[in-house]
Amino acid sequence: MTVTATTARERMERAKDAARSVALLSDADKARALRAIAAALEASSADIIAANADDLARGTENGLSAGLLDRLRLDETRVAALARAVRDVAELPDPVGRVLDERTLPSGVHLQKVSVPFGVVGSIYEARPNVTVDIAALALRSGNAVVLRGGTAAQSSNRALVDAMRGALSDEGIDPEAIQTVDDFGREGANALMQARGLVDVLVPRGSAELIETVVTQSSVPVIETGAGVVHIVLDASAPLEWAEDIVVNAKTQRPSVCNAVETVLVVRDAAERLIPPVAAALTDAGVTIHGDDAVRALVAAAVPANDDDWATEHMSLDLSMKVVDDLDEALAHIRRFSTHHTESIITADDANAERFLAEVDSAVVMANASTRFTDGGEFGFGAEVGISTQKLHARGPMGLPELTSTKWLARGTGQIRG
Repeated sequence: MTVTATTARERMERAKDAARSVALLSDADKARALRAIAAALEASSADIIAANADDLARGTENGLSAGLLDRLRLDETRVAALARAVRDVAELPDPVGRVLDERTLPSGVHLQKVSVPFGVVGSIYEARPNVTVDIAALALRSGNAVVLRGGTAAQSSNRALVDAMRGALSDEGIDPEAIQTVDDFGREGANALMQARGLVDVLVPRGSAELIETVVTQSSVPVIETGAGVVHIVLDASAPLEWAEDIVVNAKTQRPSVCNAVETVLVVRDAAERLIPPVAAALTDAGVTIHGDDAVRALVAAAVPANDDDWATEHMSLDLSMKVVDDLDEALAHIRRFSTHHTESIITADDANAERFLAEVDSAVVMANASTRFTDGGEFGFGAEVGISTQKLHARGPMGLPELTSTKWLARGTGQIRG
C-alpha cells in the first residue's frame, strides 16, 4: 500500500493519529500484524530484490564503499532473514502493560507504575534497508507508530519494504498510517522529522558518526544516540593463542561492515612475539590489511604503517589497526581515549584481569573472552534491534522492545482528597 504524496508534516500527523489506535491493540493483535508483515515480505521478495538492484546500481555509480554496498544489499536469503526476524519479534513478550512498581499510599490510593508505548518513534538512517523492517516491527510490537527516513541510497528498497508492510497492516484491519516514510522528501524530510517535536516522541539515528552527530545537534525531538563502533579487543599476556586467533578473526571478518566488528587490537607487550605473528597470519589469510605500529610491523612484514587517525577510525572494511601496549594499564588508557563506548573485549586466562577490564571499561557492552560480534539484539535474545545505544540515559546497549516504551503512573482511589 503506497504512501500518499502529502507533506512530511502531514505524514507525521497521520502517524500521531494512528499511534492512538496502535497503542490499544492487544498482544494477540500486534503479533498477528507482525506475522502478516513477515508473510508480505516473503510474497514481495522478488519486487524488493528488484528495487534493491536499482539502489545497488546507483550506489556503485556514486562510488559507495564496499562496506556500505554490503549493508545496502538485499537478496533472497536476506529478505527471508528479515521475515524470520519479524516473526521472532511477534513471539516476544508484550512489553506494554508491565507493572514495574506497585504500592498503596497511607491515604488508601493504590498506585501502579506501568509500561506504555512512546507514541511515535522516528528513525534516520542510511544505506540499511534491514533497519526499515527491524524498527517498524519493534515499533509496532511495542504499540508505537513509526516514521522512517532511510536515505537516498536505499530509497527504492525502502519504498518496496514500506509498501509491503503497509499493505499487510491494511489487510489485517490495522491503520496503515502507523508506518510512514519521509524518504521521498529528501533532506527536507529529514529536517522536518528532526523538528517534529510534539508529533514524534523519540528519534533514533543509525549510521555514520557524522549522521548521528547531525541528528543529535540539530534535532528538537528527544534523541537516543546510537554511536559509531570503534571497537577494541585486548590480547592480555595470558591470552590463549587459539582463543585470540579465533575471536579476533571472527570479530573482524564475519561481517566487517557492521558496528560491532573489531577495529583495533591491542596486544600486551609480554605476549606480542607469541600472539601477533599467528594472529596476523590468520587475519591476512582472511584478506585483512593490518595497520600496525612500529612494534607490530617488526613482527608482521605485510602490515602497513598505522597513523594517528587509524586509532580513531571505524574502518567498516577488511582493515584493522593493531598496536603493542606495555600492559593492561596502557590498554585501558588507549580505550578511554579512542573508544566510542560501543563494545570492548579482553582475551585473557587471568580472572583478575578479566574482572578488572569488565569493571573499568566504560562502554555499552564489555566482554571477556568472546567475540564483539555478539553485541546484537538478536544474539541477546531481543529479536531485532532498533540500534545499539552508546549513551547513558534511558537505554544503553542493544535496544529491543522494552527500550521502546516509557512509563506512566496509574492511581486508583475511592474518593480520597489530600489534607
